[in-house]
Amino acid sequence: MRENRFYEAFDVIILLSVLVLVTIGIAFIYSSGINSEGILVTNEYIKQIIWAGIGLVFLVFFAMYDYRRFERPAYWFYLALILVLIYTRIFGRYVNGARSWLGIGDFGVQPSEFGKIVFILTLAKYLDVSEGENPVKRLLISSAIFALPILLILSQPDLGTASVYIPIFFMMCFMAGLPLRYLLFIFGSGAMVVLFTILPVWNEYIAHNSAVFVTALTNLKLKIILILACAAVTLISVVVRRYFGGKKYFYWIGYGFLLVTIGLIFSTFAGKVLKDYQIKRLIVFMDPSVDPLGAGWNIIQSKIAIGSGGPFGRSFLHGTQSHYRFLPQQSTDFIFSILSEELGFAGGAFVFILYLILMIRTIFIIKNTSNSFGAYIASGVLGLLFIHFFINVGMVMGIMPITGIPLLFLSYGGSSLLTAMTAMGLLMSINYRKFDFS
Repeated sequence: MRENRFYEAFDVIILLSVLVLVTIGIAFIYSSGINSEGILVTNEYIKQIIWAGIGLVFLVFFAMYDYRRFERPAYWFYLALILVLIYTRIFGRYVNGARSWLGIGDFGVQPSEFGKIVFILTLAKYLDVSEGENPVKRLLISSAIFALPILLILSQPDLGTASVYIPIFFMMCFMAGLPLRYLLFIFGSGAMVVLFTILPVWNEYIAHNSAVFVTALTNLKLKIILILACAAVTLISVVVRRYFGGKKYFYWIGYGFLLVTIGLIFSTFAGKVLKDYQIKRLIVFMDPSVDPLGAGWNIIQSKIAIGSGGPFGRSFLHGTQSHYRFLPQQSTDFIFSILSEELGFAGGAFVFILYLILMIRTIFIIKNTSNSFGAYIASGVLGLLFIHFFINVGMVMGIMPITGIPLLFLSYGGSSLLTAMTAMGLLMSINYRKFDFS
């Protein structure tokens, strides 16, 4: 039996990449706290150093701890998460328009952030124990595990955090071998819901026209008629295809109209949950000039910051957009804008490379682990890394909606940093025990 050594549990590639990213994050959180007169006006960087120290303890603990021991109590963790999310919805504190925080005084945590790890562990357990079962049953139960926390988070409402769960779910289900056509159906249904939810607001603020179809989306009676018509076309297509030997295109007609029907139905509920200003934030990136002093301000100022950085930046602590306070939420959502202004394209590319290293290393761990539970956890972590990076960087560049998703390891915030460090610890634990069958 091989003797375990303390240092062997740590993946050097992951550890060094994380430490460099966290160090960069602290440096630019410090920079974001300096005003136009060169005076430090916040102590956020000190808090981030403390969170980083606690996060390092989390990383060490989860790297040393056998991740397989989380499989048995995973459902209990999930139940606890649901109860905490319900409590947060009722008694939580409002921050940036969402009741998503718990805490006393200046100390606060965001349960939905830690919930990402619990969700990954729970779904990984179910996908592991259900291998070999009917794929439709697996998909339905997996979807239920996914839907419950999502609905509670959306009710806060915290659209940004809820959206992070989506790629985690799809990545894990894909790795579990669920049929791609089922996953594409769920994805297509979700896309239709989003489309029909934002279309009326897009028409009003950006397109400025009165299309008949869009009018039907804003009038409940017309929308009900449209839903019934699409449902009827779906039913007729299924009947013709199944009982009268209709050609294959009847299948695709029914498939398409079923997606439209689902989108129309659930967009009605989504429109009740999300406010117009929240939907406007999702579409204003298409044309920030429609509201340059409101919803479009963040994107405009962020693009100015990134563009002014040039190849090598203005140099550390010499950015203007952050020091003159043109960037709102600059230490959290727009930390990459500050980095790009002060270090330029070269600094941004270096951060890109570090994230790419983490994702490639995660794929390597997925490929090489002998334990399905561990492979599903690692695939969930891969989805977590990818979506945070893709949406946050796309957001600050003006090619994605403003959703308030932090850039892991760099953005200020204890909840997101501890979640990310925990995820890295789990990856190390999986990699360390990849050939351990006991």
